[in-house]
Amino acid sequence: MPKAPVVTAEKLIKVLAKKGFVFERQKGSHVRLSRQSDKKQVTLPVHPGRPLPRRVLESILDVAGISHEELVELL
Repeated sequence: MPKAPVVTAEKLIKVLAKKGFVFERQKGSHVRLSRQSDKKQVTLPVHPGRPLPRRVLESILDVAGISHEELVELL
């Protein structure tokens, strides 16, 4: 499996929006997005201009059901 690209939280939020996730709430530097079709929720840290750590990105993609290839296509 190829490595996931380096992505900022802002870019990932746009990708998740394309997959049906909508903004639910924000508390401090963390944003929660949810998808009503399957009741999935994703929480991600938002630090402007800084890329998400690889493990955090991997975890978010796993919960959202997005593959690395699909992420690259949606960017």
